[in-house]
Amino acid sequence: MSRDLTPFVTLASPHRLDAVIEGSEFLAFAARADTPEEALAQLAALKERYPDATHHCWAYQIGSLYRFSDDGEPGGTAGTPMLRAIQGQQLDHVMVVIVRYYGGVKLGTGGLARAYGGGGAECLRTAPRLDVRPRVPRRVTVPYEQVSALYHLLSQFSVERGEEEYSGAGLTLAVQLYPEDTEPFGSALRDATRGSGSLEEL
Repeated sequence: MSRDLTPFVTLASPHRLDAVIEGSEFLAFAARADTPEEALAQLAALKERYPDATHHCWAYQIGSLYRFSDDGEPGGTAGTPMLRAIQGQQLDHVMVVIVRYYGGVKLGTGGLARAYGGGGAECLRTAPRLDVRPRVPRRVTVPYEQVSALYHLLSQFSVERGEEEYSGAGLTLAVQLYPEDTEPFGSALRDATRGSGSLEEL
């Protein structure tokens, strides 16, 4: 399975925004979700937290994957406007849930679409954001006499270091590199270790 390495903007932390419209309470929740399972787990947690709410409407966008639900509201008045709110702000890996407590006044389809779409958009607009640049996993192996050369090289690139393993072959280190750094890093590794270091895909 190939990994999508496209940079994206998501939420830095979960965010909540409440509104009261014509007596109905709309509790908007937005958070980062990297998988559909994670998004639906957030929905399940909110249903458990607000079991007596009239509706739990939601939408998520995760790369090319998206889903939404009106949860009993008239078709097209909740989930679709919420999805448009996510897409309109160029956000990704995001789940939005709006919990509604009905207040006795019917808002009509236009009013509902404005309440859900506007509530979702305002919740996202006021949420803290995070720029994400995905990395690729690699395994670096160098003989023991080249460990200092490797450490020097690691300081010259933006590298996330993982577990170190020591064996008869030397030091093996798991690293995470930006895609555009993999070839320059590999070339620099060969030069720094006189060809004795290797960089492999995980």
